[in-house]
Amino acid sequence: MLLKFRCGKPQMEQDYKRKHGRIDFVSSADRGIKMFYFIAKRITGNNYNCTPLTPRSRLERLLRERELRKSSRYLHPTEEGNNKEGDQLLSDPSTNENDKAEQFCNEEDLSDTSRAFTEEQPFRQRLLVVANRLPVSAVREGVDSYHLEISVGGLVSALLGVKEFDTRWIGWPGVNVNDDAGQEALTKALAEMRCVPVFLDEDIVNQYYNGYCNNILWPLFHYLGLPHEDRLATTRSFQSQFDAYKKANQMFADVVNKYYEEGDIVWCHDYHLMFLPKCLKEYNSNMKVGWFLHTPFPSSELHRTLPSRSELLRAVLAADLVGFHTYDYARHFVSACTRILGLEGTPDGVEDQGKLTRVAAFPIGIDSERFIRALELPEVQDRMKEMQERFAGRKVMLGIDRLDMIKGIPQKILAFEQFLEENPHWHDKVVLLQIAVPTRTDCPEYQKLTSQVHEIVGRINGRFGTLTAVPIHHLDRSLDFHALCALYAVTALVTSLRDGMNLVSYEFVACQASKKGVLILSEVIHIL
Repeated sequence: MLLKFRCGKPQMEQDYKRKHGRIDFVSSADRGIKMFYFIAKRITGNNYNCTPLTPRSRLERLLRERELRKSSRYLHPTEEGNNKEGDQLLSDPSTNENDKAEQFCNEEDLSDTSRAFTEEQPFRQRLLVVANRLPVSAVREGVDSYHLEISVGGLVSALLGVKEFDTRWIGWPGVNVNDDAGQEALTKALAEMRCVPVFLDEDIVNQYYNGYCNNILWPLFHYLGLPHEDRLATTRSFQSQFDAYKKANQMFADVVNKYYEEGDIVWCHDYHLMFLPKCLKEYNSNMKVGWFLHTPFPSSELHRTLPSRSELLRAVLAADLVGFHTYDYARHFVSACTRILGLEGTPDGVEDQGKLTRVAAFPIGIDSERFIRALELPEVQDRMKEMQERFAGRKVMLGIDRLDMIKGIPQKILAFEQFLEENPHWHDKVVLLQIAVPTRTDCPEYQKLTSQVHEIVGRINGRFGTLTAVPIHHLDRSLDFHALCALYAVTALVTSLRDGMNLVSYEFVACQASKKGVLILSEVIHIL
């Protein structure tokens, strides 16, 4: 089943409003992080005095929304204030963290800019974003020099709009650097972009990232199940990969501990770092730690099949706040803790011997203004005109996905073939542009998927193509930001088999300035 939305007028808008109370296709990039910050500042130990994260009634939900609107006065300065380098939250350096939290939550009468943001006694909350990969890609150009470029990806796109926090990004730079001179040079280059590298050796990366993360957790969390191989070989490889996973998480924790300052908030991201909250809390029990999952969290029945299920759940529960994209994923997590660990699930989260780990849903968004501004750039306008001339008289369908099993690229192309079979008069009137961004190219499963997609595309183009045109244009590479904005001016087709918050959908809607295209989503994709 596919859900079809016409930009600006969702066909299922009324049903969604009745269920959720609102609909927002292009949300602000920092909505989730600001909500996380607001809640984290109110956590003064694991007591039950804070307002529950999950409203129990409609009245409680309305009160919660009013409270969040009041707090947003400090989290949403005017556009003029955002552009001033000195705009920062007020804070008295002599007060402790609890006093700052109380001041932040109670000063409700300050204006957005002149009173909440001044140059006197500036204070910007430090936020340590810890993710498997840094938001930049590093390419070594010499013994002591590196070339850095902004990476593409959902997490990077979501956090680019966060400008109101003193943010440091900690993660693996994506390259293997063994020599001290190279590590020192890369650390210095990344410091200029407020990034801190975690250096992992090649064996750890292979066992931790390619092995446990991508071969075990990724398929399981997307309902594909564990790999079916010889039982003995699977068990032995699983244990070595799990050991490397814990070792890598400890290496991340060591770097965080080195750069941590009293009062910082540490935000851990995704299934790569499920052990990190436990490692950080063992180092400093007072550290404010949050963990956010950017994929679906499976039902407890499926999660139970994971041999390390209990260790991973307890490691995540060491965090103060655990976040998910949707309420369904949060409910699955609480259910897994209840059924697998025997803990008590509450409307606020999960309780374990008096310690409460709060669990909530924080839908992530994008910096929509970044895409809207890009549409006015000459290079984007030129590319849009070039595409209009290139495909004049033909309907254009666009698919932008990572080349991954869960993205449903072969299924999408086969469905397009069936459409051409059933509608011969459309053969020379429609074209499918499929951008398949390469990922995990050294994994055999992904290499097999690449070959499969190439075979299907070649067969369909050979069957329905002509000397002057082919029905499918397939690219196995990533595109730059301006090229993507130009492509988003045409129709998008997102058909993942199982996905979390698909930010391609947000980016497409943000680029529909003049021509209102059609967004087609598979029923398993969440977009709020």
